[in-house]
Amino acid sequence: MPHDHADDAPPHSLLPPDPELRVKALETLLTRKGLIDPAALDEIIETYAHKVGPRNGAAVVARAWIDPDFRKRLLKDATAAVAEMGFTGRQGEHVVAVENTPEQHNMVVCTLCSCYPWPLLGIPPGWYKSDAYRARAVREPRKVLADFGLTLPEGQRVRVWDSTAEVRYLVLPMRPVGTEGLDESALAALVSRDAMIGTALAEAPT
Repeated sequence: MPHDHADDAPPHSLLPPDPELRVKALETLLTRKGLIDPAALDEIIETYAHKVGPRNGAAVVARAWIDPDFRKRLLKDATAAVAEMGFTGRQGEHVVAVENTPEQHNMVVCTLCSCYPWPLLGIPPGWYKSDAYRARAVREPRKVLADFGLTLPEGQRVRVWDSTAEVRYLVLPMRPVGTEGLDESALAALVSRDAMIGTALAEAPT
């Protein structure tokens, strides 16, 4: 409480140390001032967390796996290709798709903040915004991937793409072996958010 601190304590010292508590404190303050509607805020979070992603991105990947023409369009102009599927909007205006191959594995980071294709992947995970990931992904990508439980073959190079406000990246993972008989919906279920950031592979079918 304010009376528990010295009068000359800096304002930020009155905020809770835990980030989630800070967010809650700010939300409460803005609500009391009539600047935000909690119900509208919950709806936005629900939309981005469960409706616009990462299922949208997984659908794009699955389409690219089964439709060679769509895959070509995706790699040439991802913004236009994903718009064909109805995935557009803020934070997704300029999307570039990069394809994983046996020779190259792609990984995305935003070294300045947390630029991210929200319409395709939903809300960025906490670790994507962390200082540790942003710094280490560029400096030691293989070690970062190992921390995620992903060890790549020695001959496969790693390329790190720096997402910005102007360009946001979507990793097109390699299609797992043994999926030849799966339909588009079943294929999409194998694609995780992390696979589209490049910190995981698409799952093998069970």
